[in-house]
Amino acid sequence: MSYVDPATRRFASEFSTFLDKWVIVKTSTGREYKGFLLGYLSPELSLMLGDVQDSRGNKFPRVVISGHFVSEIILAEEPLDLEGFAKKLEGIFPHNVKYYPEAKLITVMDRIKITERGVEGGGPVADKIREMFKAYVKEWREKRMKKE
Repeated sequence: MSYVDPATRRFASEFSTFLDKWVIVKTSTGREYKGFLLGYLSPELSLMLGDVQDSRGNKFPRVVISGHFVSEIILAEEPLDLEGFAKKLEGIFPHNVKYYPEAKLITVMDRIKITERGVEGGGPVADKIREMFKAYVKEWREKRMKKE
């Protein structure tokens, strides 16, 4: 097993939360792209963006940016409010919901885990939570779009 220092692990963990979010990417050539982060290659940080608009107003369905040209990656949307979702779950599963803000994690009945990335777990309860989470994220994003 290889050792990964805490700072590197934390960077990777934080950066992975940018997935499926709107980002602004600035390049060393002076170009700027705003799009949905679909994926990245580590460690060079080459990026795949979807629904992209560049600084000249051009729109593209997909753009791949080589990590050699990336100078900045800016998260353009607020992180998901997991505390709000935890409160919603607490109303349905009283005394069975734990929210860990430092880990950005919710657990339900100590079996089902919820992060910004989704719901982990199986069975009818997990399926119900998955449906609720999908609706919550959709509603949350719509509220954010109205603010912009």
